[in-house]
Amino acid sequence: MSLSAIFTEAYNFFRNHISQLAALTVPILFVQVGIQLWLGMEMANADLENPQFGALHMAAVMALLLVFSLLIASLTLFMEIRSQGHEANTALILKTSLSFVPPLLLAGVFSGLAILAPVMMFAAFGPLWLVGLVISIYIFARLAYVNFMVVVERLTPLEAIKGSFKFSGAIAFKTLLVLMLYIPLSLIGGMLSSLAQDAVGFPLQLIVEVFIAFIGLFVNVALFRLYMVSRPKVEEQA
Repeated sequence: MSLSAIFTEAYNFFRNHISQLAALTVPILFVQVGIQLWLGMEMANADLENPQFGALHMAAVMALLLVFSLLIASLTLFMEIRSQGHEANTALILKTSLSFVPPLLLAGVFSGLAILAPVMMFAAFGPLWLVGLVISIYIFARLAYVNFMVVVERLTPLEAIKGSFKFSGAIAFKTLLVLMLYIPLSLIGGMLSSLAQDAVGFPLQLIVEVFIAFIGLFVNVALFRLYMVSRPKVEEQA
């Protein structure tokens, strides 16, 4: 399936289920973005010469990771259920999603380490950090389906990482193009967030960033569609 067809189907899915998606994800996004903004303000106000981050900050980071894992689990379950033609109950999805939080959290940690390793290693060699960055971006694209495999295929974190790397080989370029949608979203979101902060302050900034984060879920929908249409080809080769 062409990338334009993937985007068209993802757009139609997002548009047709926008109210259900909002009911499911917006409350979680408010918590997630609220924690992110608080951590950002704490870092901005920290003493650069003697930064101090205590147990509260560590707890906030852990809470952020847990909330993000819940968001991904809920969204993936919703997309899986609807793609099978079944009705999705928000409360039931949230309840079921809780069991996927621990494996998704572990998968996120392992994937993050694998993605950051090249750029961190090459950073020790000056300009070669750019080579590490390219490798990290490539690994990011190859591991883009880890979360889907944990939830949809019920794989363990390590199995999902191996499975995603093997699965994404033939669609790595398409995956990278889908992920590149985050660039304009981040630029526009950053600009609108800054304007909201200057105009009103934290309340409007929170609302704006939640809105941008919600729109950003379209990338997940497009990736999931690419994942679903590509799965049969992988299974036939197995």
